[in-house]
Amino acid sequence: MPDSTVPGDRLREIRLLRGLTQEEAAERSGLSLPTVKKIEQGGSARIETYHALARGLRVRTSELFEPGGPRRREHADDDRIDLLPMRQAVAPPLGPGGHLHVDTVEVEPDLGQLRVTARALDEAYHRDDYITASRMLPPLIRSAHTAVRHYEGGPQHADALRLRSDALQQAGRLLTQIRVYDLAQLALRDAMRDSAAAGDVLAEAAAVDLQGWALVRQARLDEAERSALATAEAIEPRLSRASRDELAVWGRLLVRASGAAARNNRPQEARDILQVARAAGSALGPRTGGAGYKSGAFNHLSAAYQGIENHMIADRPDRVLGLSERIAAADASTSNTRHRHLLDVARAHVALRQDSDAEDVLAALHGESPDWLRHQQMASEVFADLLKKRKRLTGRQRRLAQFFAAA
Repeated sequence: MPDSTVPGDRLREIRLLRGLTQEEAAERSGLSLPTVKKIEQGGSARIETYHALARGLRVRTSELFEPGGPRRREHADDDRIDLLPMRQAVAPPLGPGGHLHVDTVEVEPDLGQLRVTARALDEAYHRDDYITASRMLPPLIRSAHTAVRHYEGGPQHADALRLRSDALQQAGRLLTQIRVYDLAQLALRDAMRDSAAAGDVLAEAAAVDLQGWALVRQARLDEAERSALATAEAIEPRLSRASRDELAVWGRLLVRASGAAARNNRPQEARDILQVARAAGSALGPRTGGAGYKSGAFNHLSAAYQGIENHMIADRPDRVLGLSERIAAADASTSNTRHRHLLDVARAHVALRQDSDAEDVLAALHGESPDWLRHQQMASEVFADLLKKRKRLTGRQRRLAQFFAAA
């Protein structure tokens, strides 16, 4: 998250430029006066609170985070021992001739076996087994580095580059999920370079989409929107001739850009972009595309789910629940997409004071996919809201409280 002093300074500056008191800014944003005071004094807040302030002040959310400067992080990831193997694989040290790899090639790399390992890793990620995935990734990336060097100048070099790009995108996706953003972006940057060198335009575009996810999580909303839109424009297919994967990767980029625009208090732009994404879904019809790319599958519901998320960002919980009921029966999304949507449903229930319904959603997610849920900050925040006025907890609430406390 950006330096907590920056939003406070910018909020005060913008508020004064508007000629508003703290009370007036709070009223326009639908927030309490203590919340505005806390932020202006350097306190932190949830990203949804910054969205509300931006709406009230009629500015982009990103304007509250600019400019930024270096700061001391109390809980930085730089010295986390459990991340050391990943750092060594993704960001090896540089020497005069490039990366310094200490391993030696004694036998010819087996690209076929490395692909088998990559598929197993992908399966671990999709069943939310992040521990297994994090253990498999470093040796796979190191082997991919070896393969790229071994086949340099030969006919299998492009295949080795594609394999390394795939492994690095796996790393970028996992690292974003567990909120290690800087290392994720290093992995994705190199994945884009490998895909470009191998001539795989769609894999390169999928890496841009994953980069957008990391940027959004860091509140780098302008950059996320611009990079996704520029890439979508570069690969825009002819709908009548496009393959399923071309439509899917293009559609996911547009969905990513729409989400960034919505978070940046640009609702009209978010709607306009999403309308184009719906064209990709319509061209796909009942089919799904893009499942082979690390940015994920795309189908005719993908734009609909982003539209629901955009309504939650705009503080329209009634619309979230109404639209969710309308499309639930037709859901064919991946588990992570559906789970992310259900968190929006839980948030909407809390906003409408339907606490029991929100708790039901969280309990179901906890039972179905605890490893995924423990990395979702939004889930912890929703549960914290549920407990605000409770003096005594039920057995289920105690179990959830223990889970989120340990997450």
